[in-house]
Amino acid sequence: MDVIVAGAGPTGLTLAVDLARRGVSCRVVEQAAQPSGGSKGKGLQPRTQEVFDDLGVIGRVLGVATPYPPLRFRLGRVPVWQTRMHRPARPTDAVPYPTVMMHPQWRTEAVLRERLAELGGKVEYGTALTGVEQDAHGVRATLGTGETVRARYLVAADGGKSPVRKSLGIGFTGETREEERAALADVRAEGLGRDHIHAWARPGRGFVALYPMAGTDTFQLLAPLRPGVVPEDTLAWYQRLFAERSMLRGVRLTELLWSSLYRVNIRLADRYRSGRVFLAGDAAHVHSPAGGQGLNTGVQDAYNLGWKLARVLAGAPEELLDTYEEERRPVAARMLGLSTDLHDKKSVKRDEETYQLSLSYRGGSLAGHGGDRVPDGRVRLADGTEARMFDLLRGAHFTLLSAESWNGSAPEVRAYRVAEPYGGERYTLIRPDGHVGISTSSADELAGYLAMVV
Repeated sequence: MDVIVAGAGPTGLTLAVDLARRGVSCRVVEQAAQPSGGSKGKGLQPRTQEVFDDLGVIGRVLGVATPYPPLRFRLGRVPVWQTRMHRPARPTDAVPYPTVMMHPQWRTEAVLRERLAELGGKVEYGTALTGVEQDAHGVRATLGTGETVRARYLVAADGGKSPVRKSLGIGFTGETREEERAALADVRAEGLGRDHIHAWARPGRGFVALYPMAGTDTFQLLAPLRPGVVPEDTLAWYQRLFAERSMLRGVRLTELLWSSLYRVNIRLADRYRSGRVFLAGDAAHVHSPAGGQGLNTGVQDAYNLGWKLARVLAGAPEELLDTYEEERRPVAARMLGLSTDLHDKKSVKRDEETYQLSLSYRGGSLAGHGGDRVPDGRVRLADGTEARMFDLLRGAHFTLLSAESWNGSAPEVRAYRVAEPYGGERYTLIRPDGHVGISTSSADELAGYLAMVV
């Protein structure tokens, strides 16, 4: 066994899909007895949509997902304000997925599980990871069934309370704002349209919002709670809360499908790696809900780590894995700062800063005069034809755009002669995660970079 993945949320599933398409043997274990039915995370950022394009699931996502509808605030039945969280935008050659799409988390997970099954993988539900030991050659994981599993590496994508992180003694620096809690639930309701997000504020009673969830007939209910209030997991409790804050007649909640008590946590793991064990997703960072960064940052973690694990397992230098923390932890720190600032300002407006399209690894040891995300667009090849950039990049390989013949050879690299230098250099090597690895006029520099990664 090459890799054990603990946790089958969006992060763990993205990693499992990425590893499976690279031919890496992977076992995914999940403590929960069955898939989650909740829509805790509901926004997919543009960069995450690009990842899902590469993984072969974007069509399934966009077949159901919708842009966020307008947000309408009321006092009782009286509208007092309407706005949009995200500015409408049309696709361009460079940015084919220009806006945040609403897609409930349970369905994102279902799409990724379906893709994993197509690649020969599965999730083992009701299987807890109860112990981890490691040596210089691998990891031995003990499962709740009593079984022990040996693997080369283990990735903990087991949530903010990560038992694996705790067992490794890795600190989780930050704060938990116990006074800032909210009731979160998936409900069905009668008497409400689905063309906008409904929000009500009642002085002295509080705020409540209902988000029409894309591709379903349900709403996500969000209601901040006063200190000491403990929500009951019953339809009657949520109906009372809704009625008190909305002051509406003729609208009622008819079914409670899922509920959760949310506390604002803002934390970042002190390290992302301990020997042969890695942290990803909420196990490495937890965010306030503002800006929709948590799920999306976790998906990006998996997308960064997957190709590096695969390359090292195939014989690349072990040091390549050190770049996972080097590249991803600063990104999570920036996203934590952004989401916390949005939360503290109570801002509902979102802009390109939250889209993760400007994500860059410049300055890192793998940057090699590059590091930026490669935009989509048209590429003119030396034979006179044109190709879409994302079509060239899609898959598990490195992509080399060369303005002249490349004399090297590597099965992991697909080389294309281009009519003119891309980025102004003779050779531009693009990593499997869609970031520029190196852009150089020197064949020797290119060969040196390839020696580090393949």
